[in-house]
Amino acid sequence: MTMQNVNIFEVANSKKFRFNFKGLISTEDLFDLSVKDLDSIFKTLNSQLKQTREESLLEVKSTEDQILDIKINIVKHIFNLKQEEEAKRIKAKENKEKKQKLMEILANKEDQDLLNKSKEDIQKMLDELN
Repeated sequence: MTMQNVNIFEVANSKKFRFNFKGLISTEDLFDLSVKDLDSIFKTLNSQLKQTREESLLEVKSTEDQILDIKINIVKHIFNLKQEEEAKRIKAKENKEKKQKLMEILANKEDQDLLNKSKEDIQKMLDELN
């Protein structure tokens, strides 16, 4: 099982991976967690991986090591997705606020243009509206 050729979510579903978080949760449950909770799971998995690697002098990865690697990659992937989603939400909010400010400035400019018109121009505009 090489990491380049593996669809980590396919493996997770076929092997019915469970993650320790307030009990056992499934892979799809990870998507409902906060980035802080995902980081907590990542730290636990990383710690487990370090322990299994420290206990062996062999360079060959055990099945447990491979499973831990896949679980870590799943958590990292979901964490990165959530980070990207948050960045998009922040950018959209900033764009909305900027657009609102520009609309207000534009309205003020239009009001200023009207204030600068002559009495005759204003009367002419009023007559056209009637």
